[in-house]
Amino acid sequence: MDTIEPHLDATGVAGGADESPSGDAPTPPTIRRVSRAEAATTVEPLQAYAFGTTPTVPTSDEPAAPAEEEDDKVRLVAFDGAEPSAVVVGIPMRQNVRGVILPMMGVSGVATHPAARRRGHIRTLLTQLHETMRDAGHVVSTLYPFRPSFYERFGYVGFPMPRRIRLFPDGLDRLLRADAIPGEVTLHRIGEALDEFRQALEHLLLERHGFSLYSPEAMARYRSKDDRWVALARHDGEVVGVLLYRSHGLGKDFEGHQLLTRGPLGRMLLLRWLARHHDQHAAFTLELPPDERPDLWYVDIRYTDETKVAGPLHSAPMGRVLSVPGLAGLRVGAARATVEVVDDPFVAGTWTFDGSTGSLEVRSGGTPTATLTSHGLAALVYGVLDPTEIHLRGYGTMDAATAQTLRTLFPAATPYLYASF
Repeated sequence: MDTIEPHLDATGVAGGADESPSGDAPTPPTIRRVSRAEAATTVEPLQAYAFGTTPTVPTSDEPAAPAEEEDDKVRLVAFDGAEPSAVVVGIPMRQNVRGVILPMMGVSGVATHPAARRRGHIRTLLTQLHETMRDAGHVVSTLYPFRPSFYERFGYVGFPMPRRIRLFPDGLDRLLRADAIPGEVTLHRIGEALDEFRQALEHLLLERHGFSLYSPEAMARYRSKDDRWVALARHDGEVVGVLLYRSHGLGKDFEGHQLLTRGPLGRMLLLRWLARHHDQHAAFTLELPPDERPDLWYVDIRYTDETKVAGPLHSAPMGRVLSVPGLAGLRVGAARATVEVVDDPFVAGTWTFDGSTGSLEVRSGGTPTATLTSHGLAALVYGVLDPTEIHLRGYGTMDAATAQTLRTLFPAATPYLYASF
């Protein structure tokens, strides 16, 4: 399944210049959406070469994998003649943007055959993917970049990186004596508790800005693999916190995934659950939302912050807007501004944003007092850059009065994407 011509040598994911190495105008590729069944011979070999260990050792007696059912992913492949040369994948998802659940596209699996790199295939594919998904109703798009500056060219702006900490047992035992923490934690294999886990994520989707989720069908892989514990923190019968994890044995680290809570009570219940393991594990590794403050969790806490930001494997997520009218209804501040968005095939135009009712109204037209790029628009919508920073980064121009209006209209916020893809 990972057949790639062996004499070719390059690594990573690429797009880039539209010229061929010889300087001649390249022949445009044929772009086609492929099915899940076709992906085995088109998408997967390119992605295996870009992201995996290849080549694999062929095994003649290996049974053929069962045919998988079609899914809702959009797989676009560029063909040079009959040969697949580049691929992008769009995953239909949902995301909370300022209190409203919007259809979101997750961009994943971007890969190019080494011989086809620097010929603009990825630019062509991404542009068509953005158009396809926008026309299908997706309002925003997010991704995890191999190099942020590459995707900046496509109108994406950076999100804050989730934190990764290594929490040591020191001080945790005091939580076992904290009688004022009401509620309980129950332990399950993820396969048996998937429905409750998914319902807890649905609550978080409604409550947390930037939070995103796969479709229920895509999450079924948890049940089929069934290789994680899930701790469910409950209060009055309602799940207020969840933690997926694996145990690697006595004296080893407790491998936690995202510590997901709906407030301080859920967090304290899960921390007290960790305290029940303080003699069993050397430390607890956890992913936290980027605005979490573990230094204030409890007295005598000891942890190391192991958050790493470095491409291609540890880049912070990025996002962009695909449809300006689709932003109507966002919960915003009481202000009104008209901006011109430039240099983008999907969101360019003059737009009036009115938040006088607390719910964003979007109208085309008006007299603009600010100019924004797609990055500047996304930075305001997600709340990741102040208007002054937008100007300094080259993502827009505006006077001081307009900057203050936009600051009121789109208050600073911290998106937490959660889903990885």
